[in-house]
Amino acid sequence: MKSTILLFVSMFCRLILAQDDTPEIEKTSGTQSYDTCDLLKEFGALREKLGVMETRLKDSENQILELKKKETTKVAFSAAIGGSGKHIGPFNTDTTLIYKTVITNIGNAYNEHTGIFGAPVTGIYYFTFHYHAGGGHPVSLVLIKNSQSVVTAYDHQTLNDGADNGGNAVFVQLQQGDQVFVRLGANTNVWGNNEITTFSGFLVNKD
Repeated sequence: MKSTILLFVSMFCRLILAQDDTPEIEKTSGTQSYDTCDLLKEFGALREKLGVMETRLKDSENQILELKKKETTKVAFSAAIGGSGKHIGPFNTDTTLIYKTVITNIGNAYNEHTGIFGAPVTGIYYFTFHYHAGGGHPVSLVLIKNSQSVVTAYDHQTLNDGADNGGNAVFVQLQQGDQVFVRLGANTNVWGNNEITTFSGFLVNKD
């Protein structure tokens, strides 16, 4: 569009100059034609500069919108296992723990029906989990990213310790759609309540 305007101005000026070469047109008229031509060239140059400025302004607006999206993306959750003061486990196989009592779920990325957190955006996340358990059975909790073990909390069985408390925490790089959950190891247990056995996480930085 910009080049079309300049081409039109150039052709228009050539037409005027061609007319000025005829003997019938006075010298003053030729001067006016030159002035008109100069004005048209300046107008075309200004239009071109304006187009460049509009493009840059649009790019800046898009960058600002992207920054605002990053700033407004908030993801955080905390959930407790529930269970009204009863043992959860031991089971014969590894079992995904379902933390049914949702304390906080900003962004709705945690599913209290499956126990799985699904990353809504790519970024760095922080996860932590804690447990209370009776000492009559071992404890084995593993934080899983998709199908990969990330960190573990473990305590062995003992006859001299009536109860155990523990946990772990980690920063994890996630892609959008990655899943994170806590797995209870086979033949181990945790204590079910709404205060001690918990699972939490939040988005630290969006890529």
